[in-house]
Amino acid sequence: MFIHRDNELGADILDDEHVTVVTGDAKSEADVAQAIEGADAVYANLSGGRGSSEDIIPMAQATVAAMDKAGVRRLIWISSLGIYGEVPGEFGAWNTKVLGDYLTNYRKAADVIEASDLEYTIIRPAWLTDNDEVDFEVTEKGELFRGTEVSRKSVASEVVRLLLHPGEELRSSIGLDKPGTEGDRPSWMLSDSTEHLSE
Repeated sequence: MFIHRDNELGADILDDEHVTVVTGDAKSEADVAQAIEGADAVYANLSGGRGSSEDIIPMAQATVAAMDKAGVRRLIWISSLGIYGEVPGEFGAWNTKVLGDYLTNYRKAADVIEASDLEYTIIRPAWLTDNDEVDFEVTEKGELFRGTEVSRKSVASEVVRLLLHPGEELRSSIGLDKPGTEGDRPSWMLSDSTEHLSE
């Protein structure tokens, strides 16, 4: 496990004999290379620096460069819904307004991944919930996004499935949402607001 500061982890992870924790800077090719040494695949769920999402771009560049040098081919990269303008209607307008430059920078990072020769899968989850459920549908790049939310457990399930079946969804970008959650907002964000952002 590669993390910026190991004091952000609980004892259940730090003391787990099956987990090796490596600290470093995800923008540093050398640090990333140290973290992935001997790996069969890389799962990257990264975020930009506090107050700015621009760091996600050099993080993507460092990941690609380190994997190329290490000869590690398989990458699961977590991104965001909306990076391709694929979220329609009122929800899409709200999502774009709320996330702003985050979407621009995460799209640039995805472009870095897609321009590489890696066997990548980019995952674009809907807004995340802590619901104890695995219930999701997949949309491919070029298809309109459908639902507004998905559980973290669902995303984790798909990540594990792809790691166990590394030949699936190669060089693809997939959206994950919970069926039946179409609407103007995620259910846990609904309010009495009458603002219509798409107008």
